[in-house]
Amino acid sequence: MSTTVLRKDSGAPTDPAPVIPPAEKRARRGAGALTGQIALYALLTAVALAILLPFIWMLISSVKDDRDVFTVPIQWIPEEFEWDNFTTIWTRVPFAAYLGNSFFLSVVITFLQVFTGSFAAYGFAKMRFPGRDLLFTGYIATIAVPWQAYMVPQYVIMQKLGLVNSFTSLILLQAFGAFGVFLMRQFYLTIPDEISEAARLDGLTEYGIWARIVLPLSKPALASLALLTFVNTWNDYMGPFIYLTDNRLWTVQLGLRAFIGQYDAESAMIMTGSVLSVVPVLAVFLLGQRYFVRGIATTGVKG
Repeated sequence: MSTTVLRKDSGAPTDPAPVIPPAEKRARRGAGALTGQIALYALLTAVALAILLPFIWMLISSVKDDRDVFTVPIQWIPEEFEWDNFTTIWTRVPFAAYLGNSFFLSVVITFLQVFTGSFAAYGFAKMRFPGRDLLFTGYIATIAVPWQAYMVPQYVIMQKLGLVNSFTSLILLQAFGAFGVFLMRQFYLTIPDEISEAARLDGLTEYGIWARIVLPLSKPALASLALLTFVNTWNDYMGPFIYLTDNRLWTVQLGLRAFIGQYDAESAMIMTGSVLSVVPVLAVFLLGQRYFVRGIATTGVKG
């Protein structure tokens, strides 16, 4: 016996709606999900390539001849690779000294900012004292003040102290950072207070709790702060430009800018220097990317 369905408007019989088996429904949903994932990965790959395109062009241009750097259309594969560019640049300018100066400043300032930032953040997150939140708000508000607003007073102070044209001026001015305190405090708020209370009952001082309990639990946040500080210090141009006048103290950013001004016609050599200046930052990021992603994902959970 066949079953028919009557439409209410005309009363004419219609065929029943087809019944799709559950297995076929699951297969269709799986195929749709797979298509969506493929489209998403294709989109992300295209965006990543678009972002990396300038770096790829710079890397390829560093092994070209000068006359082939700005050819139109772009020559993505050079006819002849000029590998000598990576050996010649060391003889044109004291590039090794520039890299060493940048590395020294970046490591020292990163260590001091991580130390002072984590130490101050512990006080703002785990200790109770009158005016704590008000003091923290005022300290964090300094992030909104542009550096240009207090650049001249800072220089006058460093000049009167006799610290101009030395690494000490840059280290003292960048040893403390409000952003580092904010980042570490947000992470410390995710650590249960019961752990600190139990440590106090066991006789640990606040310094011991910070050093033996809180810091070991904060590796992702510490790595994030260290990476951000290292990259920011390495790429800093205005600070060294203002305080360092001796060529022997120049950082890689100052040295590269001076090289561009002196050898502006040697485009391939400029690209070679740019590649060499990026390699340390890239290496640091690749080594700490796992902790960096975890640290950024876990900070800011609590207000």
